[in-house]
Amino acid sequence: MAPDAAEQRIRGTHIRGRSLGFLSRQPVGALAGVGTKKEAALAEMGIGTVLDLICHYPRRYIDRTQQASLESMTPGEQAVVLARVVARRSRPLRGRRSLVEVDVEDDTGRLRCVFFNQPWRQRQLAEGTQVALFGKLEIFQGRRQMANPLVDLVGDRTGRIVPVYPSSEKAGVATWELASWVEESLDRAGPFADPLPEKWRSRLDLVDRTRAFRSIHAPVASEKEANVARRRLAFDELLRLQLALVMRKRWLAERSKGIAHRVAAAPGEPSLLDALITSLPFKLTRSQTQAIEVICADMASERPMHRLLQGDVGAGKTLVALAGLLVAVQGGHQGLLMAPTEVLAEQHFRSIRGLLTDFLLPDLERIELTRPVRVEMLTSRTSRARRDKLCADLENGDVDILVGTHALLGEDVRLASAGLVVIDEQHRFGVEQRAVLRDEERLGGERTPDLLVMTATPIPRTAAMTVFGDLDVSVLDELPEGRVPVVTRWVRHSSREAEVWEKVISEVDAGRRAFVVCPLIDDAGPSEARAVTAELARLESGPLRGVRLGLLHGQMPSREKEATMAAFRSGEVSVLVTTTVIEVGVDVSEATVVVVEDAGSFGLAQLHQLRGRVGRAGHVSWCFLVDWSASKEGAKRLEAMEETSDGFALAEIDLMIRGEGTLLGTRQKGRNDLRLASLVKDEDLIVAARRVAEDLVSCSPTLEAYPLLAEELRLFVDEADEEYLFKS
Repeated sequence: MAPDAAEQRIRGTHIRGRSLGFLSRQPVGALAGVGTKKEAALAEMGIGTVLDLICHYPRRYIDRTQQASLESMTPGEQAVVLARVVARRSRPLRGRRSLVEVDVEDDTGRLRCVFFNQPWRQRQLAEGTQVALFGKLEIFQGRRQMANPLVDLVGDRTGRIVPVYPSSEKAGVATWELASWVEESLDRAGPFADPLPEKWRSRLDLVDRTRAFRSIHAPVASEKEANVARRRLAFDELLRLQLALVMRKRWLAERSKGIAHRVAAAPGEPSLLDALITSLPFKLTRSQTQAIEVICADMASERPMHRLLQGDVGAGKTLVALAGLLVAVQGGHQGLLMAPTEVLAEQHFRSIRGLLTDFLLPDLERIELTRPVRVEMLTSRTSRARRDKLCADLENGDVDILVGTHALLGEDVRLASAGLVVIDEQHRFGVEQRAVLRDEERLGGERTPDLLVMTATPIPRTAAMTVFGDLDVSVLDELPEGRVPVVTRWVRHSSREAEVWEKVISEVDAGRRAFVVCPLIDDAGPSEARAVTAELARLESGPLRGVRLGLLHGQMPSREKEATMAAFRSGEVSVLVTTTVIEVGVDVSEATVVVVEDAGSFGLAQLHQLRGRVGRAGHVSWCFLVDWSASKEGAKRLEAMEETSDGFALAEIDLMIRGEGTLLGTRQKGRNDLRLASLVKDEDLIVAARRVAEDLVSCSPTLEAYPLLAEELRLFVDEADEEYLFKS
């Protein structure tokens, strides 16, 4: 592999060794044994370059000094054995089924493997093939056998530790072939250039990159050697992410001119924030007070605020956001609050307008020299005439706080002077949509308004540092006075369902209300509506006969949804049969029971949100999770819901159950998909990577002093980050 022009430029900076950028420009077809067919097969696996190949890491290892022999295995034991195929045969079974029998042996004995409905095993497992088998030994008709074992074709690999790669039977690529091509790639690449300064390698006790790549693919002595290599390469993945986040945060801070808000009222003026706190019939929690203080300090600075406010269900995020909105309004600016659904926007609007009743602002043009703080709402159901009037008033500065949905993204929504943008449940909006809400031209000036994004889905610390590392984070980890823990029960058997409806009826008889939540069903027409309609009919004619029931789902016209919610709040409807449209933002203090049907099909965060719809007024409340056929993963979620009501504890459990890929979202793109790093297991590496990234960026804001890292960021970060990092 002769160096290309880009590689020569890198080497011109006195860096020795092969760069990852160079390997990304070498097609895998240049390797011996990779013909046209194999190249196409590798492409199906996402491997197109030598870099892709060496980043295709082994999924496990076979230690030949520790592996079981065929003779040593006992019935019922699960183990990995290395053997060679000595015979194979196939025969049809009833009902178009098939059976393939494969005999294997090692130096100690013989074993039969049986594969049901896997006819392709006949072609795959030819006589003489070296295989690694993982399965349970059974005795069938006096013969030792494994049924449907996991199979890896390892070839005639020598050495003590044999790597086993994620392979593709469909594409026809075996693990031994991958091992051979990786070995050739590493031999031809030679030593790797190391982008991490020696002082940090030493301080963090990390091996150099050359040793890391060689040891993870071909450990010589033990698997411990591979683990040491994994630690270094996992750190590299995390460092690239943290560099992107730190550089983006710095870029925004340096290039954006913010508004230095006047947090305290002028002498003789009432402070809107003080008036709000004084008017509350309850005391703020410690974490609410701290969050408000930090937000006020951010808003007083000329640097635009970029803050994430996360808190458990019912922790009082809306009140904290309102405090920030009032700081903006106090100084003559305006505030926007965008929510993902009409139901949530309506809830915010009602809550904020109710809290700001009789709040006044100075207005020298009026006889009384004051005017009420004006709060308005804009959604897709707002009439054209009403929308035109609202937009005109907003642009003139006559609207102080505008609450809305995606309707706020319209071209006609322009402000006189935006001071704060609040985005609730921010993960439901795309990057482009959030960017529209920061458009200075539309927001009334040359200065960037402050940004507060909120989520009621608690995020583990490691994930927050990785996914939202370009934001400052505030956490509400306490519940306000009056919130009581919700009694949560998993209804595992149909025989216990009657008890659920008895509790619903008893609460309704006591003047309270209940939710019945149905899951989305993807396999039929307008599934959401039909699912809840069918359940409504069943309940009306069955267990809840005579109870006033209402129907709510996302496909209903807006006016019907609004009317249904109004009837539920007033008590005209006692039980609301609904979908997850009520997952966030619905606050009906009289609701004391939520029944979640087929609960195992919901995510853990979703279940926690649904539970948060009750227990809001000091009454003992119940959450019934109805599911007697939950999957293994679903059962884990339901058990976790029974064990704790702590949203942050549930977030950690959720991360362990689902894996971090689901949390990383759009950051898990392309090559940088955290193939080795784990948000669950590598917290120390995440913290270290953040520390290193901040140090390197403070020394060289655009990484001129670290050309290898700069090149790798271009390779690995997604397009959205690249726009921020390398725009200049």
